[in-house]
Amino acid sequence: MAEIKKRFSKSKNKYTYTVSIRIKGYPSVNETFDRITDAKEWASRTEADIKRGISLSELESRKHTLNELIDRYINVELPKRNSDREKFKMQLLWWKHKIGAYYLSNINTALLTQCKEELLNEPSLKPKNGRTTRSEATVNRYLACLSIVLSTAVRDWEWLNENPMFKVRKLKEDNARIRFLEPEEVARLLDACKESSYELYLIVFIALSTGARYGEILNLTWNNIDLDNNLFYFMDTKNGENRGVPITSRVKAELEEYKKQRTTMLVFPDKTGTKPVDRRKGFRNALKKCNITNFHFHDLRHTAASSLAMSGKTLSEIAEILGHKTLAMVKRYSHLTKGHTAKVLEDMNSRLFSKVNM
Repeated sequence: MAEIKKRFSKSKNKYTYTVSIRIKGYPSVNETFDRITDAKEWASRTEADIKRGISLSELESRKHTLNELIDRYINVELPKRNSDREKFKMQLLWWKHKIGAYYLSNINTALLTQCKEELLNEPSLKPKNGRTTRSEATVNRYLACLSIVLSTAVRDWEWLNENPMFKVRKLKEDNARIRFLEPEEVARLLDACKESSYELYLIVFIALSTGARYGEILNLTWNNIDLDNNLFYFMDTKNGENRGVPITSRVKAELEEYKKQRTTMLVFPDKTGTKPVDRRKGFRNALKKCNITNFHFHDLRHTAASSLAMSGKTLSEIAEILGHKTLAMVKRYSHLTKGHTAKVLEDMNSRLFSKVNM
């Protein structure tokens, strides 16, 4: 049954009315109102809903707006992300501006699909290659961002029964572009990075030698680097798993020299020594200095993967090094492995038909 208690709120300097509903076999539900009429109406409706078997998550979805959900996520979960916090927050603020006032119970597939269309037609923050609106890939990142928050509401906070984003169709992305550096460009870029700072040079060197992501490298601590066994340990990566990647002899020599100059636990700290440094601006300047265009830091990962493919590594080997769960993400490099595939088939044919007279 429902019980309503009248209390004086010092913070509001007025009386409030707290409703407590306790029904055997169900968790207790509480809510506070400024008016007794609102409290009675909510108590009557909620008690009836519970008796009809409506879940606690559905009741919560009627109480909380998307604004409340996003604010809670930003305060509680966002600081735990290892990378792209600012970009993630920027995307969440877009959702707050568009549909933040909606109760979670009113956020459905149709509304989210409408937002997807608006995202696609709005001006891009960084127009490029003649395109002034957001790309399909960028829109998908916005959808994925909110989906993570909605899944947290379902899984951890029980504010929703299900994630409505799961029914929203993602846009088809153009993954044809693979920009990678030739050996001569690699040499020019590393020279330009070294002139900017040794730290930037080492970050780029590690990215090229391992295919690691920017955030994975910047969040390295010395505990994640085993120089005795020649292994990087990239922790809590983008796909949620830990990954070990070998340290090559050239990178090891650079790291051993660099470590002598460091006293912080972070390998690449900012001036405070407590947070990772941000070298993206320095990287862009280095690209300009060595006259390399149409290139991003993430393309260093493509460069490493392409080099692995051209040196004869299989797609499964490339996926293991890059930390992909499936081969689908490395299919884009398959055309670079054709020479290796041909050799594998030639060797197999030679053995299989060795006794056949041709």
